[in-house]
Amino acid sequence: MSMRFVLNEMSYFGKGARAELADEIKKRGFKKVFLVSDKSLVEVGVTAKIQEILEKANIPYELYCEIKPNPSIQNVTDGVEACKNSGADVIVAVGGGSSIDTAKGISIVMTNPDRADIVSLNGVSNTENRAMPVIAIPTTAGTAAEVTINYVITNEKEQVKMVCVDPNDIPILSIVDSELMESMPKSLAAATGMDALTHAIEGYITNAHNDMSDMFHMQAIKMIFEYLPRAVNEKDPVAVEKIAMAQYIAGMGFSNVGLGIVHSMAHQLGAVYDTPHGIANAILLPTVMRFNGEVAWERFRDILIQIGRPDAKDLNKQDIINTFVWMIQELSKAVGITQTVKDTGAKEEDFEMLAKKAMEDPCKPGNPREVTVEDFIALYKSAM
Repeated sequence: MSMRFVLNEMSYFGKGARAELADEIKKRGFKKVFLVSDKSLVEVGVTAKIQEILEKANIPYELYCEIKPNPSIQNVTDGVEACKNSGADVIVAVGGGSSIDTAKGISIVMTNPDRADIVSLNGVSNTENRAMPVIAIPTTAGTAAEVTINYVITNEKEQVKMVCVDPNDIPILSIVDSELMESMPKSLAAATGMDALTHAIEGYITNAHNDMSDMFHMQAIKMIFEYLPRAVNEKDPVAVEKIAMAQYIAGMGFSNVGLGIVHSMAHQLGAVYDTPHGIANAILLPTVMRFNGEVAWERFRDILIQIGRPDAKDLNKQDIINTFVWMIQELSKAVGITQTVKDTGAKEEDFEMLAKKAMEDPCKPGNPREVTVEDFIALYKSAM
């Protein structure tokens, strides 16, 4: 049986890597940029750093920044109209997952107009045409949207997050400039870092994992445990650059093998209560790993040995589960994330509704342990 592995064409890494943008645009023959970012980045001057590069190189552009933190169908449809009107031939997405995911949705509809409803993009897509070219410049170290075939759009009417999986949407170029990430607020750096850890752990234990994805995910896990506290608490430039690389590495893996029910549950918190995705993952990760440990504890042992617990080779199943969950909780606390599901605004009477939505989430089939509606309800309660 064959195994498909999709990666983007080219990436640049390191402080100041954004300087490569103008030359790449010109070399590829693009004439006008549709610049996708969000208002908060525009307001704090991060987007301006990219605008300055375009202006100095005399590359015309139009800016679209009407994007919510959990981007909606309306954000995409409005973006499609703005992109059409701009006459641009390349999209440059600057920001976190919200900006890049919106850009991916726009790019797909630009070349697949039959999907203008956006809703039909949910799940594993069968679009016919390669998306309009996207150059992705992440400003957060967590989502890895710049290297994945996934994007997430909120269907506000149904209060559900659509996980769109489509090889046609992968950016043609990624520029991972850690200098753009150094100004992230501590809370955002912590949340996106824990998002990256969740990607790496879920990708390592997912049903479809393989030798190649294991290589990416284990390296990402090691780097995040080592560098995330310094990247968040001290803004250590070296640590920030390491986390920028780690989240990208994790993205190369999970994009190809899928995730699990941490994401199935987190997506519902984001869709219903507008909970930031990284925070939702950080809240749920320990609880779900205790649940998954019943079948994945040997994979946990492999991770523990690599992150400073060589004694794990001699521990029994329950001690391995307890130790792994404790280490995740300690890392979360070390970067200032101590919230519970209750802090998102969730109420127990909502749990059945959330559980039923989680059962339909595209990430659920990748989970290594079978899960029922009743299991989801119990997990939400446990994380309360």
